[in-house]
Amino acid sequence: MRRSNLPAELNRFVGRTTEQAALTALLEASRLVTVVGMGGVGKTRLALRAAAAAQKRYSDGVRLAELAPLRDPDLIEYALVEALGLTDHTPRPPREALVEHLAERRTLLVVDGFEHLVEHCAPLVRELLRHAPGLTVLAVGRRPLRVAGEAVFPLAPLGEADAMTLLAERAAEAGAPSLPGAGAGALHGVPTLTGAPVRPGTAAARPGVPGGPAGDPARAGGRDAVRELCRRLDGIPLALELAAGRLPLLSVEQMLDRLDDRFRLLTDGARGALPRHQTLRTAIGWSHELCTPEERLLWARLSVFPGPFDLEAVEYVCGGPELPPERILDLLGGLLAQSLLTREDTPAGPAYRMLDTVSAYGAEWLAALDDTERMRRRHRDWYMGLATWCELEWFSPRQPEVAALTEAALPHLRAALELCLELPEDAHLAQHLAGTLWFAWVGCGRLSEGRHWLDRALALESGHEEARLKALWVLGYVAVLQGDGTAAVAALHECGERARSSRNALAEAYATHRMGCLALLTDDMPRAEELIGRALDAYRELGELNSNVLMAQIELAMARAFRGDQEGAGALSREVREVCEERGELWARAYALYVLGYLAWTRGSFGEARELLTECVSINDSFRDLVGLVLAIELLALVTVSEGDAEEAAVLQGAAVPVWDTVGVRLFGSEAFGVPRSLCERRAEEALGAEAYGSAFRAGQGLSAAEAVERALVAGRNPAVGVPAEESAPRPFRTAGTSAVPGTRKPAGSPTGKGGEAAG
Repeated sequence: MRRSNLPAELNRFVGRTTEQAALTALLEASRLVTVVGMGGVGKTRLALRAAAAAQKRYSDGVRLAELAPLRDPDLIEYALVEALGLTDHTPRPPREALVEHLAERRTLLVVDGFEHLVEHCAPLVRELLRHAPGLTVLAVGRRPLRVAGEAVFPLAPLGEADAMTLLAERAAEAGAPSLPGAGAGALHGVPTLTGAPVRPGTAAARPGVPGGPAGDPARAGGRDAVRELCRRLDGIPLALELAAGRLPLLSVEQMLDRLDDRFRLLTDGARGALPRHQTLRTAIGWSHELCTPEERLLWARLSVFPGPFDLEAVEYVCGGPELPPERILDLLGGLLAQSLLTREDTPAGPAYRMLDTVSAYGAEWLAALDDTERMRRRHRDWYMGLATWCELEWFSPRQPEVAALTEAALPHLRAALELCLELPEDAHLAQHLAGTLWFAWVGCGRLSEGRHWLDRALALESGHEEARLKALWVLGYVAVLQGDGTAAVAALHECGERARSSRNALAEAYATHRMGCLALLTDDMPRAEELIGRALDAYRELGELNSNVLMAQIELAMARAFRGDQEGAGALSREVREVCEERGELWARAYALYVLGYLAWTRGSFGEARELLTECVSINDSFRDLVGLVLAIELLALVTVSEGDAEEAAVLQGAAVPVWDTVGVRLFGSEAFGVPRSLCERRAEEALGAEAYGSAFRAGQGLSAAEAVERALVAGRNPAVGVPAEESAPRPFRTAGTSAVPGTRKPAGSPTGKGGEAAG
């Protein structure tokens, strides 16, 4: 995980030198600092700037949580989990995971856009600060949190000089002619407002020409107009940027004339509002009036998007008889040119974003048109379609693209789920969508949030059996991986009973499969083999082939490997790898590589095992699947000690600990999955001695997840002479009802000694 998820700045940060220094000093003195101010005053930009400058002081990183898109207070904790990059596989509330994760870390958490959720956000921030002494929170909103110890940092609009500079720079970016005053102070190599130094002999240095020195009377008059425009806009950055977007079309004087008329017209329009709030609202309203009717309509409809959106989504959601889809791109360009939208590049491709203040204005117009509910439904329908497409394409070469799309669409998917849950007649859509997103919950590290939506959807009676059955087996799957056997059995039992009653053989197969997965993780290998084998027979009979089916084969291979059936486990895993290569599937392939790496280690083929496991690590890291990642790192540690590098093995073992802490239940509570760890620990400690082992182990614990991945990928490139293969091959796993394997002994660190290990 990166130490920071702060977005890159898209243009130059202008002014605020004094404010940034003061905010930085306040962050050093207080653990909770809240930047407050009106909308559009630049709170977020300043806070992110200060956070980026302070990164070196926080050994565990700086993380940004954006709360503005949320409407449901229950999602605040999940948004923080997401921002911190946590993957919690336990059924505990996300608040507990947050407290545990932050308790011993030195982190700066930026919480932006909390004001509409302040009653729920404040207690959470208070609790996190109380339990995590190394945590500092930088909150950004229109009002304080009112939490004890809070240092409030009021942010005023820009001063005159900074306001003029911002207007000139943004106007230049929009393609406007150079504003009067742009060359002021630019002699002697001082940067101009566009950032380029002025050299003697250039037009900007000659009097009487555009961009000439401050002594030019014509330019001086122009500077007065620019100064007056900035004054009329109260130095509010958003208002200035909106005005800059118009300067390619209007002169400053024309803009002042139009703005004067509008300010006089609307000066009393917002009763009780602060003057600067009136100014911003007036500036936005003025920009609204300058838009074409089509641009205004698109602006209103875009307000249903709670986060960044792409062109295709806009064409579907906002298009119609009044806005033909073929016109959308040009209209987006018009709004972009007027600074009403920003464009950004994301891992999922180009996207547009509308500032919250601008979006809120559009939402008022959409409500006035009595079109809000229809647009929310169209928005939901698009993202339900996207989720369906992503589920299908998860089993394809586009799997990485699906993962990126899902992450980018998360605010929209949440909004779609919320709407389905609000409307009783749409309960079946909530169940269908929560079930369809199984790959996001399981494959992309969002089990806890998936559990939240599945529980809420299944609490409703939908009357649509197929949607309920899918949600049930997905809930069972999630609960299995969370280590919540009681909830898993309840959901899977209900799914199986209902599936048999409704003659839904596919849903019954999924329920059987996941009961087998539960048996695997609770060390009941014979039952795991029986149930998963039965599910695979049903899948074949029904013609079902996807990532879930491949995972069933891998899970069956694991059960056989743990029981000592190396040949059977290898055949299944190689078959999965071949299918994955044919279909371009990576996620299931990583788990097949894990099993094949384990089998290669048992044969003493350490080089082959390392090659398989490093690919496994790389894939799991790309999907943020921390379960697969930590399993592979621990097995790599065992390979490393088998190659003779006990110190590096101890470092990798230590590096796995914080990852398990992030994941949840270590090794699922399973003794079978714990064998590589206990065996590696014993061998490394024997080779190094307790003190040296402990030192290397602690060094590994200090690594971040990203550093652990890097360490795992480069470890063992020059291995020492390895342990002979016959000394490394493990005994079959001992399950209930089987006899003990002669010569085995209790692994170090195992409380019961029931896990199998190599002799001797």
